[in-house]
Amino acid sequence: MAIKPILFNTEMVRAILDGRKTCTRRICKDANECTVPDMDFYNADRRTYAVHNFVDKEHTEQLSTAERTCPICTGDILYARETWKEAPKGYYYYEDWQKDDIADVTKWKPSIHMPKEAARIWLKVTDVRVERLQEMKPVDVIKEGAYPDCWDCLNTYGESGSQCCYGTEEQCSQCDEVMMEWEKLWNSTIKKSDIDRYGWDANPWVWVIEFERCEKPEK
Repeated sequence: MAIKPILFNTEMVRAILDGRKTCTRRICKDANECTVPDMDFYNADRRTYAVHNFVDKEHTEQLSTAERTCPICTGDILYARETWKEAPKGYYYYEDWQKDDIADVTKWKPSIHMPKEAARIWLKVTDVRVERLQEMKPVDVIKEGAYPDCWDCLNTYGESGSQCCYGTEEQCSQCDEVMMEWEKLWNSTIKKSDIDRYGWDANPWVWVIEFERCEKPEK
């Protein structure tokens, strides 16, 4: 088990606090069109997985395999970094800040600078996998906390594999809107210089990290 930081913006912090976000996707930078990740070779003790290297997209038989380190593994504990500040009464967080608070006299600090001792959100990783970004369905967007209007729909359909009526005869009129909104949100997080590599249309490989809230570990 490792304890690691993870960045979330204010909107996603609220989704976690509300219990609406149980998953996050992060770009797998080890992968591209000719380097394919494979978690079937995952080694929990070494915290590694495999990548298969091809000469190009058409010559997949000319293959070599390399070992890479997983940035986050099942069982790891993550502490969420969010916009914060420190005042005489303790730590304050932008998400639940009140303007009449005494902490208003100090400046907000970016999430990247949050120390571990200031963290209030702790997450236990329950599953890690790699997949193409466009494999997502509306139910996955809901689990990302990006479309709160559909959270009740997720609860209604349960964990049977048909959590959302997407792709069925009862297709929800909001499903297409959910996916379009997610595409916009994803692209907004990618630098313009990287949009051709990591934007929605590029369909990059991503880490899918599922988690649940937990208590701060003792050590």
